[in-house]
Amino acid sequence: MGMRSGYDPVEVDTLVGRIEATLGRGTHDVEPVTADDVRRATFRARRGGYHETAVDFALEAFVVALETMSKGPLRLARHEPTGEMLREEWFEAQAARVERVAFRPGRMGTGYNEDEIDAFLDRIVATLRGTTDDPVTAQQVRDARFSTVLLRAGYLIADVDSFLAGIADVLEQR
Repeated sequence: MGMRSGYDPVEVDTLVGRIEATLGRGTHDVEPVTADDVRRATFRARRGGYHETAVDFALEAFVVALETMSKGPLRLARHEPTGEMLREEWFEAQAARVERVAFRPGRMGTGYNEDEIDAFLDRIVATLRGTTDDPVTAQQVRDARFSTVLLRAGYLIADVDSFLAGIADVLEQR
């Protein structure tokens, strides 16, 4: 902390308290938080606030911890409905989840090229819905490489990589 602007310490500390409670540390009288909640978190700038990059790195580590302990939607891939109609409804729900995903911006003007990621996600949605002649395989998702951008808008690399790892598991069920 100092005289430069940074993330509001009260807001950051409140979120970290919720994360710690969710992970089984600290007080348990606060509302639990999910990895997606942490990814979507934003903070006001305050003079003397926390250094943004340090907080972002810490939050990325918390996201990994939350996903590791979570029984979130990615694990549904192993417990999908078995009836054909229920199976298609499940894949439609996964496609809708891909359409709704929102990645945080990359730090300091770096990240994955947004246009490449968006186009790849469109192919994944078409695959999940069975509306393409060129479906994406789970292995193609795992092997996908994207160009990075500097000094312009890009998606946070860790967010994209984490999301695509889960989607690869879903595609293995298709």
